[in-house]
Amino acid sequence: MTKKAWIIVIISALGYFVDIYDLILFGIIKKESLFALGYNEITYKVYEVSLFNYQMIGMAIGGIIWGILGDKRGRVIVLFGSILMYSLANIANAFVTNIEMYKILRLLAGIGLAGELGAGVTLVSETMEKGKRGLGTMLIVTFGALGGVFATIVGNTGGALNAIFHTSLQNWQIAYLVGGVMGLLLLVLRTSNLESSMYLKLEKTQVKKGSFWQILSSGKLLPLYLSCIAVGIPIWFIIGVLIQLGDRFALKNSGVEIMVPTCIMWTYIGLSSGDIISGVLSQILRNRKTVIYIYMTIAFFASCVFMFTTDQQPSFYYIMSYILGFGTGYWALFVINSAEQFGTNLRATASSTVPNFVRGTVVPITLTFHYFTAQPEAKMVQVAFFICFICFLLAVFGTSMIEDGFDKELDFIH
Repeated sequence: MTKKAWIIVIISALGYFVDIYDLILFGIIKKESLFALGYNEITYKVYEVSLFNYQMIGMAIGGIIWGILGDKRGRVIVLFGSILMYSLANIANAFVTNIEMYKILRLLAGIGLAGELGAGVTLVSETMEKGKRGLGTMLIVTFGALGGVFATIVGNTGGALNAIFHTSLQNWQIAYLVGGVMGLLLLVLRTSNLESSMYLKLEKTQVKKGSFWQILSSGKLLPLYLSCIAVGIPIWFIIGVLIQLGDRFALKNSGVEIMVPTCIMWTYIGLSSGDIISGVLSQILRNRKTVIYIYMTIAFFASCVFMFTTDQQPSFYYIMSYILGFGTGYWALFVINSAEQFGTNLRATASSTVPNFVRGTVVPITLTFHYFTAQPEAKMVQVAFFICFICFLLAVFGTSMIEDGFDKELDFIH
């Protein structure tokens, strides 16, 4: 890789590390933070869902905003602008005093988090040679996924940092501040010559850039766009239902209690290792779709084992969390392949909105799960399996509808 490509990969990987850190952190410290604001066990269960939904809705909104800006104003401004926004939101989050302020800051953090990955992947896809750009994305996502592991560590040991620095802050406040400070430190790395040559060439033309409506109104682009989104849906079913609510499955099927933060940590270790292997395997096969199908198969059967196996010890659920994370390790291939479907004038829009709309699907997925499991005589495992089957069915169909972008030339417009 060229020096410029290495700089882009390093900054994007560090940015995505902080991105995932913040995305996962709320799931780890939500109970502690809400209890600190004066809520009890009953009201906590109400607000934990609404706060999470505010964050994910923010990501869907942010995906559109940053994506359009990325095509109209450039990829680099989005890369650093999004990092600045979610860093400041994190710092402010450490000092919330009521639920309304918490909701607003989770929304703003979500909007900020939505831009970094799409901008980074777009820059990588347009800067690296076609046979190696998948490796660049693999490095970004693999390292970035470890942010979830770091969030688990900090979320559970922030008190140690408090003891070191002798502050009066609580554990959850320290955890938010760590995320914010990490993001601000990244801004020091800002370099002015990172913009891709493809975009600089497009900027000199009169071609319409960043038109989200162009995607939505096109009989050709809309089905392609929806297919790209469908490919990633199972990943957030696994994270949003099986992992985030894993303690319910463990209690229901085995009568044991497990630590959800530990499940999250092992999931992201699995995701990181899965992304490495999927990236290398796609380079060997020179094909992304085949590897995506392989990983979907692993993820589906692992989901079934997680949902239906009974009478197990807590260690079983931690091991399965790793395997489920590994099965979702086609995230890097999904993101880069989505970017490769669209022309330079729409690539940032697609790269930012597709993964964030996929993340946003966790809202209807979890709401559907909660609605049906709340019905009389509802069976939690059967409801989960039905949702799981639909998610994977959509993903397989979506994968079949898109082009494999491994050797695709990206210097084109729509």
